[in-house]
Amino acid sequence: MEEPRRQAKGCSCRNTDCVERPLRRLFEGLGSGVAACPWPFVLVPLLLSGGLGAGFLFLPQRQANDIEGQFTPTSGPAKAERDFVRQHFPTNDSERFSAQRLPTEGAYAALIAVAAGEGSVLASPARRDVLQLDRTVRDRGYERLCARTGSACASPNPLLPLLGVAAAALENLTFPVSGGIFLGAALGGVLTDAGGRVVSARALKLVYYLQEHGPAAAESQRWLESFLQEIPAELVKLNFTSIQVTYFTSLSRQQEFEGNTKTVIPLFSITYFLTITFSIVSCLRLSCVRNNVWLACCGVASAGLAVLSSFGLMLFCGVPFVVTVANAPFLILGVGVDDMFIMIASWEQSSRKKGNSDIKSRLAETYSEAALSVTITTLTDVLAFFIGTWTAFPSVRSFCLYTGTAFVFCYIYTMTFFGAIIVLNHKREQGNRHWLTCMPVGVDKDQAEESCLYNVCCIGSCSRQSSQSESEHPMSIFFKKYYGPFFTNKWIKLLVVLLYGAYLGGSIYGCTLIREGIDLRNLASDDSYIIPYYDDDNKYFSVYGPRVMVVITESVDYWNETVRLGIENCTQNLESVSYVDKNFSESWLRVYTKFAENSMINISNKTLFIKNLHRLFKIVPRFEWDINKTQDKIEASRFFIQTVNVTSAVDEKNLLNQLRETAKQCSIQLMVYHPAFIYYDQYLVIVQNTVQNVVIAAGAMLVVSLLLIPNPLCCLWVTFAIASVIAGVAGFMTFWSVSLDSISMINLVICIGFSVDFSAHISYVFVTSGESSANKRAIEALSLLGYPVLQGAISTILGVVVLAAAKAYIFRTFFKIMFLVILFGGLHGLVFIPVFLTFFGNFGRSPHNTKSKELELQFKNDKDCP
Repeated sequence: MEEPRRQAKGCSCRNTDCVERPLRRLFEGLGSGVAACPWPFVLVPLLLSGGLGAGFLFLPQRQANDIEGQFTPTSGPAKAERDFVRQHFPTNDSERFSAQRLPTEGAYAALIAVAAGEGSVLASPARRDVLQLDRTVRDRGYERLCARTGSACASPNPLLPLLGVAAAALENLTFPVSGGIFLGAALGGVLTDAGGRVVSARALKLVYYLQEHGPAAAESQRWLESFLQEIPAELVKLNFTSIQVTYFTSLSRQQEFEGNTKTVIPLFSITYFLTITFSIVSCLRLSCVRNNVWLACCGVASAGLAVLSSFGLMLFCGVPFVVTVANAPFLILGVGVDDMFIMIASWEQSSRKKGNSDIKSRLAETYSEAALSVTITTLTDVLAFFIGTWTAFPSVRSFCLYTGTAFVFCYIYTMTFFGAIIVLNHKREQGNRHWLTCMPVGVDKDQAEESCLYNVCCIGSCSRQSSQSESEHPMSIFFKKYYGPFFTNKWIKLLVVLLYGAYLGGSIYGCTLIREGIDLRNLASDDSYIIPYYDDDNKYFSVYGPRVMVVITESVDYWNETVRLGIENCTQNLESVSYVDKNFSESWLRVYTKFAENSMINISNKTLFIKNLHRLFKIVPRFEWDINKTQDKIEASRFFIQTVNVTSAVDEKNLLNQLRETAKQCSIQLMVYHPAFIYYDQYLVIVQNTVQNVVIAAGAMLVVSLLLIPNPLCCLWVTFAIASVIAGVAGFMTFWSVSLDSISMINLVICIGFSVDFSAHISYVFVTSGESSANKRAIEALSLLGYPVLQGAISTILGVVVLAAAKAYIFRTFFKIMFLVILFGGLHGLVFIPVFLTFFGNFGRSPHNTKSKELELQFKNDKDCP
């Protein structure tokens, strides 16, 4: 009868053990081997870590902190658009420079002068200070390296010539256009009268462009580096009273981003101190023989070796080392300690069983109990990370490769190095040797009776006996006698249901408010000089956004009036976009057509159209830079539209989508481009990539659960936990001012693995329990796993908590989301799932389930050190 029953059930973890049983045998054999000869399992990981650690010699070459390369999609459309612009509209910043026509941001130093108090930057004292500021920059050799239009340097601000003359010269100044010059990017915080004349302005921006190409490029780079080093002292020396100055360069964002890693290095020592302290306290005993201090320290060391080995291997293999990877050691340390607790707990459980006096059989029992649990959690986490490499963001790929590999090494070293340490520590205990000095400890019969403290420290126990029997941990008793009964009370269960409803409602509401994309200012530390610059720029110069190129990418018959009307129609459609102000568009074709009409010039055929272009270039020389032509045809051309009110990530996303969609609908092949679109492209893939990775990872987790914990009810609750925790993290991170970007996307993938960790074992012990009622089964599951889940959550949080004090957004975000993952995962494991199981716990249970202590402990994720 038993065999048909197995086939019929097909889902009972105990009966369908085609995966579990071979694994248990494998781990038992490994445990016996480690117990028989522990030293190779200690020395080989140490030597391997030392060898692989040599990969850190390649760290300087592997550092890849290019913001564009790491935090923008690898195949973003804007990168291909930039290549097209570079190919068809080459720049020459030594003779014909135009900022709006650059395919990149260019090489520049920018300063924003804000009037002190509530004054105007156009008032006489402020104008004098601005002119002094301009002279200070020029005296640094700027004019020798400046980007030029003709023989003159490109003006840092079109208003500079007017600042040195009488105030009457500014009385007729209008905004945003004055005398045909667009001032939207030059003057900020402007108040105008009814006629559009400028009454006052709060800020003025100076942008000093340098030659980015040619022989002067390297010297321009050095000039900018020198500028950043010396300008703070110069500003202090100038001691302006009427203006406040903030500064920025084209190098600033990258330099500040690269400096983030240095700010987090001191936190490593704090993390290791907290983790070691927590591990020691958890494993402390009132016995100088049975004290597990060295086990705790070696468990932390095992996680450290995993970091050394994995990072060294990745550096050997040439995987780029990105700033985000610096988060990994904090996470690995917490998880490594978690695995250590599982091993120690199973070792202690084996000591309570009869017939386990032999160390080989004891360690084999330990491995058979603990290794499967560690394997499940490690496999789910590693799968989550390696699935996370299927992303368009190189920074995410690097993080997932480094961290996933580190988890593998952490698992290997736990099974080998730490297992061998357990054996050596047991041999010390068998020899009744002191945990610190390793000297034999015994009772001197001739010695007078000493105090309990003396006996504990010097003999081994308060009762002057060399060993103690293990008893149930007080926390397990707490969960069994108090916590479990409390949460199985019907009124408390009703309260939990209401609490979960509030949690789910808040999560769904938060998901509707998710902000996408990474704000570039967040790549710098909080005390960076670029933060005040960004603040001033957003406050005073955000009304007018990027000046966007509209490129006709194919050769068309511009001399054909029908084609020109088609181009004009496309232009008007783009100008009708809500983020575009049509009054500030610039089109060479419009000007040429109007000029031809006014001058009675015939441009109705190819020869005449191309031949008469030189007349247009005499009137507006810069239009020559907007046409890529050969002798007989125009390969490509471009015009410009002015965007407005692009003040948030939502605006940036909508702007990009609307412009590209409008250009796509045009009958002419159009392309819209601005250097900022390189970063805007993240909005197109961030949600798609996140959903893709989460769904694939969740599917993989379910497959693993079915293979290793093949109970349908168990898998149902694993699925529920994954979906619920992801919804909670995604929703509540919005309330904590965290956007959905490449950094938070990493953590959403991570939370899948942790969701499985918290939910799988609780639900499995519940469905395999032989207790008569659902409430009793929930109490039993909590008594076995409540404290281990709590302890595992604390150890993981301790691994990342110091990142809360980091000055960089990248590290704080990692802490925030990991905190939410652990908080909500623990809440599900300790509150929601046990309560919900009491409602639905009878579904999927077999009447043939019997209570077996071995079964209870099979997946006991018990990290307790009694």
